[in-house]
Amino acid sequence: MKEYYIQLYSPHGLIRFQEPEIGRDKDTGGQVKYVLELLESLSRHPQVRKVDLFTRKIADKRVSSSYEKEVEIVNDKARIIRIHCGGNSYRSKESLWDYLDEFIDKTLRFIEKENDRPDVVHGHYADGNYLAAQVSEIFGVPFLATGHSLGRNKKEMLLSQGMSEEKIEEKFNMQRRIDTEESILRSADKFIVSTDHIIRSQYSKYNNFSSAQFEVIPPGVTLETFYPFYRQDMPSFKMRPEQEQALYRVNSDIER
Repeated sequence: MKEYYIQLYSPHGLIRFQEPEIGRDKDTGGQVKYVLELLESLSRHPQVRKVDLFTRKIADKRVSSSYEKEVEIVNDKARIIRIHCGGNSYRSKESLWDYLDEFIDKTLRFIEKENDRPDVVHGHYADGNYLAAQVSEIFGVPFLATGHSLGRNKKEMLLSQGMSEEKIEEKFNMQRRIDTEESILRSADKFIVSTDHIIRSQYSKYNNFSSAQFEVIPPGVTLETFYPFYRQDMPSFKMRPEQEQALYRVNSDIER
């Protein structure tokens, strides 16, 4: 059975496994939580021998020194790799575009130094997908993409709120993002989405929509945290979910 080395790419925001600062700013939100949970979950899969999450190295007094560490060990199969690019300061995702090629160059050096090439790469958001696409092409490995949000939809929303095209471009570097997303729709082997609705309502607005291959993976749930309420009434029972439901209905009818 083949065991895979997977690389995840998510360069923006503040990413650390221990005590992540989710919600600290607009770039450290749901996507950061998503990639951290994905990193840990993949590391538990028997067919994954190693999984690395590549993000940006930050040495800035405004943020914790933990973001300066080049390699953060999560467990025996998972790591966070921080690549230096665009100086030391913490930057917004909109200001990172000019430094992504530097990120790629230094990532390739890291990979060659480790002498361990990926079997699969998975990009996140437009910037992470840009990075993953380059690595995929260089090593000839499959490229998975997750958008998290899309530029065309955001631009439509901002225009509807009265912001001018010039202001949108100045503040969000929007055309570069949209052009990258159009390119990724052609180059990714699979786009990972959570619902069919996202495909119809968001990706369909892109010129290269018909070129893309989508895989719908519905959101999951942490079973250690969330479980059927009736298990509290039957804590000692171990049975299949459909048996639990049937027994609960019988008990409810008797009590009624």
